[in-house]
Amino acid sequence: MRLDTPEGNFPPTRRTVAASLFMSGYAAAALSACASPVTTPSDELVVEDVHVTGAGGYSLPAYLARPAGQGRRGAIVVVNEIFGIHDYIKDVCRRFAREGYAALAPDYFDRAGDPAPLTDFAQIRDIVATASHEQVMGDTQGVIDWLKAQSFVKRDAIGVTGFCWGGTVVWMAAALSPDVKAGVAWYGRLVRPQPGSWGAEEERPWPYDVAATIHAPVLGLYAEDDRGIPLESVENMRAALAAADNPTGSEIIVYPGAQHGFHADYRDSYNAEAAADGWRRCLAWFRDHGVS
Repeated sequence: MRLDTPEGNFPPTRRTVAASLFMSGYAAAALSACASPVTTPSDELVVEDVHVTGAGGYSLPAYLARPAGQGRRGAIVVVNEIFGIHDYIKDVCRRFAREGYAALAPDYFDRAGDPAPLTDFAQIRDIVATASHEQVMGDTQGVIDWLKAQSFVKRDAIGVTGFCWGGTVVWMAAALSPDVKAGVAWYGRLVRPQPGSWGAEEERPWPYDVAATIHAPVLGLYAEDDRGIPLESVENMRAALAAADNPTGSEIIVYPGAQHGFHADYRDSYNAEAAADGWRRCLAWFRDHGVS
């Protein structure tokens, strides 16, 4: 089963008024009974729930992790999968924080609900479908603007990384936001879905369509055995980048034998070797391109 995948005046959700904004635990629809997820401690970190101004002035909740020390540092926007903000995404933020970054994961789905505790994929997809491309790009820029205003962030050292649904967001943000210094996209869809399939109903551009206008270097990390993202689409994206002369130096890595979601240590698709190599490349990519 593939787990990858309008702005409006929505009423406040339960999480926007609760003491804790995000669910505790892992995404119920994808959690493997055999999983042993990585757990990153929060000692010597500042970890908190914040609100940023998203598209249309919406008060968007976000999970922040950063080193406790003084001084400005590079920042990473962490874009979730279709399951929203759950323990895996929060742990990724803490991993970045322990590497010296301020990491912020916004809840793009907050207007419609929380997919994390759901097990019905139809319900999850209904929530995800409310987050239009226009809204997501507006939210992402709002998150970046919030980071740039913080005393602990270097304004010119902001990167974006994302997984699955969020991997697509990375490519698009690198084409649309002048503030993105570099991106790392983990197995995000690259081309428009086939007519009639999930995600095809919205008239919007996809990474392949904007290859010529990507202005920040993006590292794409993909899986050879991804049943939702065929290698043909990966090769088409490489060709599109090459045709645009790829001045950013964007690059795509494909992991042999890996499946979609290979970094997600709470899922059956987790591949420890590919995940470790991808994480090493991710950190090096950001540092090599000025996000540090």
